[in-house]
Amino acid sequence: MSESEKYIKTLENYTSVLGLRETQIAIELIKDHFSRSLRQKLNLRRASAPLFVSNTSGLNDDLGGQGHAVTFTMPHCPDEEAEIVQSLAKWKRFALKRYGFKPGEGIVTDMNAIRKDESLDALHSIYVDQWDWEKVISEEDRTLSYLEDTVSLITQAIFDTSYALKVAFPGLELLPSADVAIISSQELEDLYPDVSGSQREYLFAKDHTLSFVTGIGGKLRSGKPHGPRAADYDDWDLNGDLLYYDKAFDRVIELSSMGIRVSPDSLLTQLKASGEEAKLDLPYHRALSKGQLPLTIGGGVGQSRLCMVLLQKAHVGEVQSSIWDKASLEMARKYHIHLL
Repeated sequence: MSESEKYIKTLENYTSVLGLRETQIAIELIKDHFSRSLRQKLNLRRASAPLFVSNTSGLNDDLGGQGHAVTFTMPHCPDEEAEIVQSLAKWKRFALKRYGFKPGEGIVTDMNAIRKDESLDALHSIYVDQWDWEKVISEEDRTLSYLEDTVSLITQAIFDTSYALKVAFPGLELLPSADVAIISSQELEDLYPDVSGSQREYLFAKDHTLSFVTGIGGKLRSGKPHGPRAADYDDWDLNGDLLYYDKAFDRVIELSSMGIRVSPDSLLTQLKASGEEAKLDLPYHRALSKGQLPLTIGGGVGQSRLCMVLLQKAHVGEVQSSIWDKASLEMARKYHIHLL
């Protein structure tokens, strides 16, 4: 049975716990509570972020070569092309320098993006919304233990939000705990050598509500990476993905991608490994390679993804408004899934 067929089978008895109006109220509660908890636990301040950047700035993210930004021109800047952001990983680091933030201080913003090449399904939309955060750290903080401690703070913020939601809407299930199982991508490959990276995540995640897979982007002992990761923002040895196992629909949902960012040395190493040394001519990469930007840790927590999980929704379109293909619309009608 294919993944699509398994998912369809789980929809046969699906009924949303909350109606349309209650869902909107609950989304507001989640976004208010989680953002406040995240700011408190990580010592972050809210910042305004761009919806688009110049295509010559080097600030946009090419998603490891997997995505092409939506571009447009402007009559008042005829010689310049703008790109709608796909992530804010690089912009945030520049912002921290501009604002003069010190180690232990950071920012969080509501990031809205368009990823036009995304394959549409129950978990993926061309519209991306997330809490994008970034924090200045010291050289001593560039360790796996610091990353893992930060992950624990984020999962505690998720659990706190689940508790507040349960109080407001007793019919919803409370997350069992904030505990997170941490495993490296190499350990996963050693456990399940004959399957893909996503299949390894599924097999491991089934035994844990929350799990965190570290070390994504670099080649493993098999000669292949666990999964794609851009070479110019996360340090491939100090990053990871936070995963939630959704028992009701037997699937893994990535809630967050995050990591300690590249240093000047690891930037050069990873650009060379990916054959992208030409990026060193771009303003962002030039400044970073010269040590002109602060050392940071950062990531994004999916707003729609978190709402899906905490509201026990079957489809991301139940918590965000986007454009869907005919097959998605027909499936939603058949199984009484109310797309916004």
